[in-house]
Amino acid sequence: MSTSLSTYFLPYQVRWLQDQARYKIDEKSRRIGMSYVQSYEDTLDAARADKPLDVWFSSADESAAKEYILYVAQWARILNIAAQDLGETVISKNDDIKALTVQFATGRRINALSSNPKAFRSKGGKLVLDEFAFHADQEAMWKAARPIITWGYPVRIISTYNGKGNRYYRMVSDAKKAIAEGRKPTWSLHTTTIVDAVMDGLADRILGRKLTFAERQAWLEAEREACGDEDTWQQEYMCNPIDEASAWLPWELIVACESADAGKPENYQGDTCFLGWDVARTGDKSVQWVDELVGDVMITREVRTFRRTSFAEQLDSFDKLMSWYNVRRACIDKTGLGMPIVEEAQRRWGEYRVEGVTFTGEVKQHLATHGKQMFEDKRVRIPQTRDIRESHHAVRRVTTIAGNPRFDADRNEAGHADEFWAHMLALHAAESQLQPSAGATVDPDPADAIPDAMRGRRRSSMFGSGADRLRGPVARSRAEAP
Repeated sequence: MSTSLSTYFLPYQVRWLQDQARYKIDEKSRRIGMSYVQSYEDTLDAARADKPLDVWFSSADESAAKEYILYVAQWARILNIAAQDLGETVISKNDDIKALTVQFATGRRINALSSNPKAFRSKGGKLVLDEFAFHADQEAMWKAARPIITWGYPVRIISTYNGKGNRYYRMVSDAKKAIAEGRKPTWSLHTTTIVDAVMDGLADRILGRKLTFAERQAWLEAEREACGDEDTWQQEYMCNPIDEASAWLPWELIVACESADAGKPENYQGDTCFLGWDVARTGDKSVQWVDELVGDVMITREVRTFRRTSFAEQLDSFDKLMSWYNVRRACIDKTGLGMPIVEEAQRRWGEYRVEGVTFTGEVKQHLATHGKQMFEDKRVRIPQTRDIRESHHAVRRVTTIAGNPRFDADRNEAGHADEFWAHMLALHAAESQLQPSAGATVDPDPADAIPDAMRGRRRSSMFGSGADRLRGPVARSRAEAP
């Protein structure tokens, strides 16, 4: 980085300036100064002695266009470039199209226009589309603006995401696909999340002093908390587009089923419980979820999460939950790594109490559909925690090319909807009392055919002398709860 550039710009901004590609596109966090650095590049292009360029800039709203023009005027003063702020100029009298214009001594102009596609007809020069994902009609805008660069002029597209159903998302996706396939993409892609920007010194600039790594992390966490929900953080700051229209459980449905009393083991009333376990070892979270059936309502009693925890420790936790709560049935994800876990859990607790569920597309649809019905009927109560709320909202229903529904969630640092699937397994464990369980390894309810006097003997024989520590709630004091 040259000394002059580092005076005004952070490393991610310098990388953008130093990229001389004709087609550049940036997926970015909000408020990290990309319009600011773009105005610098445009000022140099309009003022240079060798083949200066007219610049046609468009943002999603008028205030952004005004801010951009102020940046241009600032750079002209700082760089001592002869320029004149012409204010509002008429671009098309017939269509009543106006622009904010700065004219340079080279005769070239920088024009900041609205997002009206008609404004770009019959123009030529450098094209800059700011916050393109938020333009009212991206398709019409691109059709009108693309011919501007026909004679070899450059184009710059800068934006935060606005869902997935738009041209900007497809442009970025095409670039990523080409890179993944080892091809040279049409667009030179830059990605700058808020984490990238902060690690490059953004928070230091904002606070006006050199920050430690811990201080930067604290700043990021405060910003994330201030967002209020994970979708806002992921889309606006982490470059992860969110398609709200396909969210399986909308916010209002989730919040309506939250309870301050849920998720507290001390509130256990001794009724029948059901357990779901979404298994993971590294990467995603492993989640064990216990629901108590009180009347016809499934109330969350305990949620345990594990990251990079050995299976031995996870099984020990499972044993304690099975022992303490009156668990009638546990459903465990047996996909991939879950297979040996299911086998061991069945060896310890019996096939009549532990079922393995394979996460096929059909099974996930069944689990998600039943779970949504329970939420709609207000027959579930979940804790008032952000991780659980975000996990339940993260699941999307999408339709494959073959026309089949698919339920999935984007993977991020918060997980992969792990709490949601553990919860759905717990609800399914209760559901399978009444009908065959989807994806189960055994037929449901064989325990019903076992005389009461015999229940629990198989478990004791499996654990041998070690079974004394897992006698269950009848033989234990409530004070001994795990």
